[in-house]
Amino acid sequence: MVTGKSDISGWLVRPAGGALWAGLAALLGALTVHAVRVTSDGGMDNAIVVDAARTWLAGGSPYDDPHFLYFPSAVMAAVPQALLPRPVLGVLVPPAVTAALALGWACALRLHRVPLNSRLAALGLLGLVAGFAPFGHLVRLGNWTVSAALALPLCLLLASRGRWVAAGTVVGVAVALKPLLAPMVLLFLFARRWRALAALVLVPAVASAGAALLLPDPAGFLTRTLPFLLRGDDPFVRFYEASPVAVLPRLGVPGALAALLGLLAAAAGVVCAYRRWRGPGPVPLRLTETSAGLMLSAFLVSRPSYDHYLLVVLPLLLAGLPYAGGVARRPWFWLALVPQLPGVTWPWLESARRRAFRDALTLCALTATVARHCVRGPGGTGERGGAPERERAAVEAP
Repeated sequence: MVTGKSDISGWLVRPAGGALWAGLAALLGALTVHAVRVTSDGGMDNAIVVDAARTWLAGGSPYDDPHFLYFPSAVMAAVPQALLPRPVLGVLVPPAVTAALALGWACALRLHRVPLNSRLAALGLLGLVAGFAPFGHLVRLGNWTVSAALALPLCLLLASRGRWVAAGTVVGVAVALKPLLAPMVLLFLFARRWRALAALVLVPAVASAGAALLLPDPAGFLTRTLPFLLRGDDPFVRFYEASPVAVLPRLGVPGALAALLGLLAAAAGVVCAYRRWRGPGPVPLRLTETSAGLMLSAFLVSRPSYDHYLLVVLPLLLAGLPYAGGVARRPWFWLALVPQLPGVTWPWLESARRRAFRDALTLCALTATVARHCVRGPGGTGERGGAPERERAAVEAP
């Protein structure tokens, strides 16, 4: 890694003081307690999945609820929650979501070989909690996006150490819970890791097929949920979707044109991600920025696409701050996050139903920043310790 008198890397990786950790603990505690007080069933989004499991236990179809957008395997995963009393869920789920997000941050730090007792470890999580509104949204909603926010950094940490089959299995389990990480198939294709790719595909396929056989309508996801996702015409969901495909029609752009623009942008993002994979730089950055490019490109066209989806990639990018060539060193990375500052009132966007415009701006700006960075390559050279050539060989060997 390039260092110098003006470089902040050394300061970031030194141990944080006790006062900083105490402040972080107090903030996390306050956020969690607030979520417990204002939610039930562990949050509105968690309740959708849990209610689907309760419906199945009562003999009904979980796909009777059009807002249940998960594979059949998620129904079985939600059964333990469905057996618990609602007040107990309200107490257990918010701290579980907070802990999972913190663990995802820890995996992102270890991927970049940043000590867990460092200033970046404390300040980064503090910034995500206090300065990035979707963090609090995800804790209050209890959305199962948290599974992807933990699985992706864990997957990349395993891949960086040459454990690709384990990495594919981790993503497969996450997809079985919520298919958000499905675009990661492309990373395994780029890396030509066929056994890992097979694990990624087979785990959710087998889990969902087995679970579907236990449902009253085994093909419910294909016949009911998938058409709902493709139409994207739900009047409630539409107001909160952040993808350009959903936002542009609200500004008067024809739906077909919006879809075409979104697809073109997503395709360009995938090409940029592939160039980053084939480009130079430290292994952790290549894994992180390629994966971020793939996921952000998918968010441009996915229906739905919410603000808290950004928590899948943002911690990974932020943890790369000590690298001189990391995308987090670029000013547009930080400018893209400005619309997500909590407590800021934006003219004409005060309504919660107009928040999607701010989310879309962040998504598009962050995607463009990452795509441009992928094409230009890292601005610095070198590695943070270790044996870079051996690491790169472990990642790239077929």
